[in-house]
Amino acid sequence: MALLELNQVTKKFGGITAVDQANLSIEEGTITGLIGPNGAGKTTIFNLITGFHPLTSGEISYRGEKIQPGHEPHEIFNLGIYRSFQITRELSEITVLENLLIAPPGQDGENFWNSWFAPGEVKKQENENVDRALETLEFLGMRDKADDYAGKLPGGERKLLELGRMIMVEPDLVLLDEPGAGVPPNMQKKVNDRIRELNEDFEMTFLVVEHDMAVIMNLCHPINVLVDGSKMTEGSAEEVQNDERVVKAYLGE
Repeated sequence: MALLELNQVTKKFGGITAVDQANLSIEEGTITGLIGPNGAGKTTIFNLITGFHPLTSGEISYRGEKIQPGHEPHEIFNLGIYRSFQITRELSEITVLENLLIAPPGQDGENFWNSWFAPGEVKKQENENVDRALETLEFLGMRDKADDYAGKLPGGERKLLELGRMIMVEPDLVLLDEPGAGVPPNMQKKVNDRIRELNEDFEMTFLVVEHDMAVIMNLCHPINVLVDGSKMTEGSAEEVQNDERVVKAYLGE
């Protein structure tokens, strides 16, 4: 059974069809790529999966259960699906460490009464989260940035911080939007390496949208090609690169 399936998914905005009867299957344990020309519907698919936009028609299933139509974004998150954005959305006026500490859902300290009647448990969990966050920063090679304001980080380290929040949340499926955006070439390999380690060591499954073909070809298998809102083909990096239909979709006849 696929981890995530899109079945005949369509999304229309007035007279514009952004996604047109798209079928997509994401196998557990993969880093699956989703590519296509500008306007192909890639980000719209992310928005449909996560409930930011309602479907016009079709169905989306997660672990064999229908999640769209019918689920709100916070419900999708609670199922174990994490979505990033092309432009990172760190909280810029708090520290890197604090950005990680607010990520885990369902913390005891979020309940007003726990602060009064179970302060010991709240403090214990907070200390455990600090330890986890520091370990995460060590894994990312950012331990020395813990007390820096997140808004001061360069683009590559902001992407790493976003990966750190994923670790704190512990999702099963990550919808990763443009992991190469704003990342200088000398940092891209580090970002890619961390994604691979999260896939292998933390057992996270990834669906990656990316315009940088070097990132997709080095990171993803399989790769799905979306054209005019519909899936054109799926295959390995070599197969996709050598498919004349894909070349024409990007470069024209």
